[in-house]
Amino acid sequence: MILVTLGTQDKKFTRLLDSIQNLIDKKVIKEKVIVQAGCTSDFKSKDMQIFDLIPMDEFDKLISECDILITHGGVGSIITGLKNEKKVIAAARLKKYGEHTNDHQLQIIDNFAKEGYLLSLNDFEDLEKILKNIKSFEPKKYKSNTNKFIKIIEKEIDNN
Repeated sequence: MILVTLGTQDKKFTRLLDSIQNLIDKKVIKEKVIVQAGCTSDFKSKDMQIFDLIPMDEFDKLISECDILITHGGVGSIITGLKNEKKVIAAARLKKYGEHTNDHQLQIIDNFAKEGYLLSLNDFEDLEKILKNIKSFEPKKYKSNTNKFIKIIEKEIDNN
């Protein structure tokens, strides 16, 4: 199963859904596709199951069950996939398409891709190729730095 997460932005991201639908129509994507669409929920598909927002317990279940996570460039969505050891394809919401207020998601995705955590979908025409590559892609294991940051903060608090 492929899980697609578009975040909770107040802007549409139909460009990604159009690309996925195109590959479903071409029979490249044969798996079940479930979409957490946020405000892109008015997108119509006869093939994808599309939800505005998915309750957290159901979302966690879908994350654990999916084979591939296709997501926007939100840090939370990317890290959720990585923590669950999923193969992640990330696509940036871009300002020029009215999908975001700036292009910071390009930088986020680029940094994760350079470190070997995910595959970046820069050109939506490349989705078919990236889906083929993801099968052999072995993402770097995600290691949280939360405890390190907590210790740094605790040390600063103690010093003050």
